[in-house]
Amino acid sequence: MAKVLVTRRLPDGGLAPLTGHELIGPKPDDAPYTHDELCAHAATVDAIVCLLTDRIDAAVLSAGAGRLRVVANVAVGYDNVDVGAAAAHGVAVCNTPGVLDETTADLAFTLILAASRLAGDAERDLRAGRWAGWGITQYLGRDVYGATLGLVGYGRIAQAVARRASGFAMRVLHHARTPTGVDGFVAELDALLAEADIVSLHVPGGASTHHLIDARRLALMKPTAVLVNTARGTVVDEAALADALHHGKLFAAGLDVFEREPEIHPRLLAAPRTVLLPHVGSASRATRTRMAEMAASAVATVLAGGTPPNVVKA
Repeated sequence: MAKVLVTRRLPDGGLAPLTGHELIGPKPDDAPYTHDELCAHAATVDAIVCLLTDRIDAAVLSAGAGRLRVVANVAVGYDNVDVGAAAAHGVAVCNTPGVLDETTADLAFTLILAASRLAGDAERDLRAGRWAGWGITQYLGRDVYGATLGLVGYGRIAQAVARRASGFAMRVLHHARTPTGVDGFVAELDALLAEADIVSLHVPGGASTHHLIDARRLALMKPTAVLVNTARGTVVDEAALADALHHGKLFAAGLDVFEREPEIHPRLLAAPRTVLLPHVGSASRATRTRMAEMAASAVATVLAGGTPPNVVKA
């Protein structure tokens, strides 16, 4: 029987694949483990099931050297895990691809619609008692139907968003690091940003995409354009985005992820024409349960001497 650290509370049934193993954690109050606590536990367990908010860095992996065999991140992204250090210590790293694609694409399209139609501003006014009744010039948003959608990144989630866009008769463009061979591919990101009415981000986090959408690139977008981010918060320079919104250089934005979660840039919080959500892209009960099950199943497979299909390559 192996010991498995589970860093946070997971949906009911999500840990069923680990039946028969000894589970350590989470804390009774579901508080996150500190970095020092993660290091201490890593030295005494065979596996870790963690969330994207847990920093599994070289120090944690070094502490587990000789015993720790697998880290399973209950997320598609894994920029919180030092994959290189894990490989050096012979620790497998697993994520949860595929199971959250459709749910996250639903949320991305929710933000496309809500931001474009100024639903955030309209609801805030209504709840605050600022709405005095219907007026023909109120809350004049941008049409989504027939608009040009620019997808930055063209993985599974972006493709799922593209499928939804077809129902709105949208013209869909996409940019990726290498040609996709699919109609609508745009080789230069700057060209896509300049042409799209709505830009939706679907790239991983990390150094190569840090502030990919910065002040210069925001300035390339149409002043009538909408920016949506369901990828990673670090992909967007929040200060630059807030400036663009405050000065009317961008029509609207819909964000589900932020640079320093749960901290939100104060100028972004005060920016007009925004829809801000607390990282709920995959937040349906069924999807979050499947994510936990996939991570737990990967751990069980590694502990049994196998190789799960969702191992991340260093």
